[in-house]
Amino acid sequence: MRILLVEDERELAGQIAGEIRRNGFTVDCAETIAGASEALDLYAYSLALLDRRLPDGDATQVIPAMRRAQPGIRVIMLSALDAVEARVEGLDAGADDYLTKPCPLVELMARIRASLRRPGGHLLPPVQLGALTFDLNTSSACAFGAPVAFHARELALLDALSRKVGQFVRRQTLMEEVYSYDDNVQPHALTMVISRVRQRLIELDCGAEIVSERGVGCMLREKAE
Repeated sequence: MRILLVEDERELAGQIAGEIRRNGFTVDCAETIAGASEALDLYAYSLALLDRRLPDGDATQVIPAMRRAQPGIRVIMLSALDAVEARVEGLDAGADDYLTKPCPLVELMARIRASLRRPGGHLLPPVQLGALTFDLNTSSACAFGAPVAFHARELALLDALSRKVGQFVRRQTLMEEVYSYDDNVQPHALTMVISRVRQRLIELDCGAEIVSERGVGCMLREKAE
């Protein structure tokens, strides 16, 4: 699941992006309205986090265009403007939620999860493979009914494969889903992530497996008896 963060304070953006990644989501960062528009042309996003005051204008201006380009996107405005009038303006402009800065990161993540659960956010049923369950709405995994901890990149990989369960997903597609467009990705990094997840599924013995085919891609499927 991919999130767009539009924030021009780089230190704060780094802190927020890091927390989002730790929770299993892929995040792309932009610092301007123009940068956000470019990102929206490249990728589909489940949710956008918008700082209101950006170098090239008020972010409320971009919300209608976001809705037209990606009708299912959820929008949370994150702003230092905390007056009631400012919050009302942001919500009336089309934001689903409005948080004032500074905001605890744990609360921000709770708001993100809540926004994705709301009607209109395209809730998807969990993927069930043997004893493995993957929740596409929260990017979380369970085996035999108990939560299973995966690293952020591993969750992003499982998310991408679970959305096409039983089908091969091209390596380039997986790269785009697991890594942000500004990540400095080392050679074979994706191969290592795939290997770790494959080994973890073997250790869990949950009836799910990842298979690869050179030149085709990877597939998540129920393990054959």
